[in-house]
Amino acid sequence: MRSIRFRKTTLVTSSVLCAGLVLSACGESEDKTDPANAGSGGTVTIATAKGDLDVPVRPARVAALDNTSFATLKAFGVKPVAVPKALLPKEGFEDWRNDSSIQDVGTHREPKFEALNASEPDLIIGGYRFTDHHDKLSKIAKTVDVAPSDEAEGGYVNSLKTQTEALGKVFGQEAKAKDIVGALDQAEKDAVAATKGESVFLAVASAGKVDNGASRIGRLAEPLNLKNVLSAEGEDSTSVHNDSGLAPETVAKLNPDWVIMLDRDAAVGTEDGSEAIAAKKIVDGMEAWDRTTFRTQDQVIYLASDFYVTEGAQAYTDAFNQVVTAFNAAG
Repeated sequence: MRSIRFRKTTLVTSSVLCAGLVLSACGESEDKTDPANAGSGGTVTIATAKGDLDVPVRPARVAALDNTSFATLKAFGVKPVAVPKALLPKEGFEDWRNDSSIQDVGTHREPKFEALNASEPDLIIGGYRFTDHHDKLSKIAKTVDVAPSDEAEGGYVNSLKTQTEALGKVFGQEAKAKDIVGALDQAEKDAVAATKGESVFLAVASAGKVDNGASRIGRLAEPLNLKNVLSAEGEDSTSVHNDSGLAPETVAKLNPDWVIMLDRDAAVGTEDGSEAIAAKKIVDGMEAWDRTTFRTQDQVIYLASDFYVTEGAQAYTDAFNQVVTAFNAAG
């Protein structure tokens, strides 16, 4: 399967160059319960999409734009000063969404640069959906792109690990980063062991239709022992908006053993604002699929409803564990 879209990003972390913590200029005592936002005054060199950069260790004011980093930053105890609130998962980030002190910087399609500038960040975590805005972001504050990439060395899943390690260095949270990476490693290994060459259709549900989602979630199947019945060949990007016109009958003829489904509308709603149709309802309503193996054997894995706006290390850990549970149960 051909991996496409994002440019090659090889992440390599290095040792902290400046070790001692210093007290903040405000004269406040060190907050040992929230080290991620303490601000140490030191720097660390990390590899980014734009080359090696020296960035502040434990920056006090962080603008987090790359949605794949959100769960990791929260695990590190980071409270950002600015985020694209429309890209926050519906659950688990209510505190960020409802906090008026956290600026809403819009989306990658309509970024609010003035709001971002007003948040006075020490560091901007850019990349992924905000890749095209890197130069403008860099004029506001130091901007790092350590986002995962399909074209990174070792593939997307491996780049999630290096992203996590890099952020661990920046926020002085190497131990927590190691735990996150370890959980992803184990889930991936278990999923590899659970899959034994079965055929799979990687699908995306949007606007009441099911289309080929290989260009978006092929990342998940790539390290596994699965045979993808439809590759990403011919698709322009990792977008879920291709609307290739894939007919249900085509999928029925291919008759995959399994389907892994990404429900885009469950995460962000429909394009026209109409009520979203759940992916399971679409699948169950396809008459052309009545006699397929995946329908008769109930072998459809529905990724978490917020997967489209998470896609980080924790999301892939959960997805691999879903594969393990489903395949082991099927025997």
